[in-house]
Parts: sequence; structure tokens; C-alpha cells
Amino acid sequence: MKALIKIIAVAAALGLSPATALAQDALPAQPAQELVAESQADPAQPEEASPDQAEVNPEEPSDATVAQSTYASQVSPRVGVGQPDGRMGLQEQFTPIGEEAAWFHDVLLMPVITVISIFVLALMLWVVIRYRRAANPTPSRTTHNTLVEVIWTLVPVIILVVIAVPSIRLLANQYSPPEADLTVKVVGNQWYWTYQYPDHGDFELVSNMLSDEDAAARGEPRLLAVDERMVVPVGATVKLIVTSNDVIHAFAVPAFWSKIDAVPGRLNETWFQVKEPGIYYGQCSELCGARHAYMPIAVEVVPPAQFAAWVASKGGTMPGAAPAASAEASAAPSTDTDGILEPTLVNATQAAVPVEQAATSNPGIAE
Repeated sequence: MKALIKIIAVAAALGLSPATALAQDALPAQPAQELVAESQADPAQPEEASPDQAEVNPEEPSDATVAQSTYASQVSPRVGVGQPDGRMGLQEQFTPIGEEAAWFHDVLLMPVITVISIFVLALMLWVVIRYRRAANPTPSRTTHNTLVEVIWTLVPVIILVVIAVPSIRLLANQYSPPEADLTVKVVGNQWYWTYQYPDHGDFELVSNMLSDEDAAARGEPRLLAVDERMVVPVGATVKLIVTSNDVIHAFAVPAFWSKIDAVPGRLNETWFQVKEPGIYYGQCSELCGARHAYMPIAVEVVPPAQFAAWVASKGGTMPGAAPAASAEASAAPSTDTDGILEPTLVNATQAAVPVEQAATSNPGIAE
């Protein structure tokens, strides 16, 4: 009996227990490369993670037949603009806040920390060489030096004050945005983004990552290309209202100097104003699950006329504009059989586009 117990213990230690052996036989081996290929070929959001998504966007995002009309223009991304290009420093900035923050980092912080590091290194080397035992056999018994103590107290304070002034100004500019020209509600999901345009008919976009093949066919960077981009007009102040449907995500576009958490049950707010048309990429910057690395962000910045045409193609309306059919109907009153004029009720903002808003719906409340 003891011998049998010893044999079982040795087998368990070597991973050869009967249960382990049966499990290994039941699960056929699969090459690592095949697993990677399958994970990249899958849609950005699994059906089990968001079952309602099939009703909103039944086509898989990696399908090469996604129409070019999903984009507002035929602008191609430029290497080094709005995307990583291997540089060691910051990406080129295209917003006022980004330019101010880049100046703060490059012109002030980096020189200050470089000078401090070189000074401290030189001071340490001087102390090691000058006051080593061979060169200084009789050490000094000096314990205090008033001038030195005043200097090493005042100099750090002056440095911190110099850094604090532009730092506080940058924070004030970030959290005191100008009046917004349009609002976009950004909702994070496992593992895709949805964009809602409440100022333009409240239509919704569902943005999924494209496969490597589809991204290459469109000349876009892998793991950053999407089937539906957020589209905004150039020069407009865009207010983002950011939240989440499930776990904590983070909406981040490095070229805008923009990063904010998407927290379930909470509305966070940020803004940006892009100076140049183009395509700018970002990614979710908060670990949010198995496919965290596969929920990119693409923002397409276009001239105002192209933005208006894109809004119309999505079934939305520009603020203050009514559809042509509704305007004609409002000009022609209807009559009944008694000859009494009756007003015709017109929906001046067009029929609402049905959307899924899991973050704001209350299915448990009876209508």
C-alpha cells in the first residue's frame, strides 16, 4: 500500500496523474502561431460578451467588404502623424493643449531634470575622488555649514516654483475648456467603442478593430485601424463625455494629449480641438480584459463641409437644420372633410435612429 502511494505521489509531481493524463488526451495540442492567428481574426467583441451587438452591427468588423462610405473622406493616414512611428519622444501634437504640454515637457522639464541629474552625478564623483581615504587621511569634523544649508533649501524651492507656474496653467487650460461646438458620447465596451452624436440626431457608431489583412488593404497600421471612425470637423471644440458599459476602460489619443478613464456608472468629460485634417489613432489605456489590446481608437478630422455630408450619410442632422421633406410638409397644411384647417404635426428633427444604450437604459423599470 505504501509503495502504491509513493508511485501516485511521484506521478502527480511529474504531472502524470490519471486526471492530468486524461485531460491532456482530451485537449488536442494547437500550435501557438495558430492561436495567435485565430485571436487576430476574431471580431473585436465576442458575441457572448455583448449579445445585443449583433442587432446593431451584424457584420463582422474584419470583413473586407466593409464599405468605404463608413469613412468621411478618402484621406490616407500619414506615417508619423497621429500614430506611433518608433520615436523615443512624444508624438507630434495637433491640439492647443497638446502643444502646450509638449512645450512644458521638452523645453522646461527635460532640461531641468537633465541639469539636476548631471549636477548630482558630478557632485557624487567629486566627493568620491576628493574625500577618499588615500587623498584625505585626516577627515574634517565639520558638521554644519550655514551657507550650504541655505543653498540646498532655497534652490529646490525655486526650481519647484518655476515648474509649478506653467504646470498649474496647463491644468487650468485642460479643465476649463472653451464652449463646445459639438458633443460626442464615448462608451467603452469589452472590447470595442461606441460613439454617439447627441447634437446631430443622436445616431450611434459601433467601432471595431479590423483584421491585419483588411488594415493592410486600406494602407492603415495594424491593430489601430477600425471599421467606424469617430469623425469631427477640423478646428471645432469637441467635448467628449466618456463612460463604460462593463469594466473600466480608458480613451486615449496621444496626438491630442487626451486620456481619460471610462468608468461604469460615471460620466467623465474632456475636450480637444484639432488644427489639421487627418487620421489620428489611439488605444484603450486601461487593462480591461482578454482583448484589451484589440480595441483601438481612430479619429478622422475633416473639413466642416465633409463632416456635414458624413452626418447626413449616417442619418443624422446638423444642428438647426431640418430635412427637406419635413420642410415641404410643414408648408402644406392639411384639411378635413368639414373644410376646417388642421395643423400638420412635423418631426423637425427626423425620426430617431434606433440605438442600443446599455449604459443609460433601465430595463428593470416598467414603462
